[in-house]
Amino acid sequence: MVKPHIAQKEPYGIDLEPGEYWWCKCGRSVNQPYCDGSHKNTEFEPIKVTITEVNKYWLCGCKHSGNPPFCDGTHNRLS
Repeated sequence: MVKPHIAQKEPYGIDLEPGEYWWCKCGRSVNQPYCDGSHKNTEFEPIKVTITEVNKYWLCGCKHSGNPPFCDGTHNRLS
């Protein structure tokens, strides 16, 4: 199994409006934490996120969360 690239070892704290977003799972997007198509020709696919209320969300930056696309603290255990 191929592991995703670690974009950064901390979450992205982002104020989001209601709508649909595509979270980058591969870690290679230059538009982090959102997908820019860099996953093409890999086994990764972006994850669709549907936001229903205005709020600050903590999106995973290390791409190893057990609760993607949201941060679960896994970045604290990565080397």
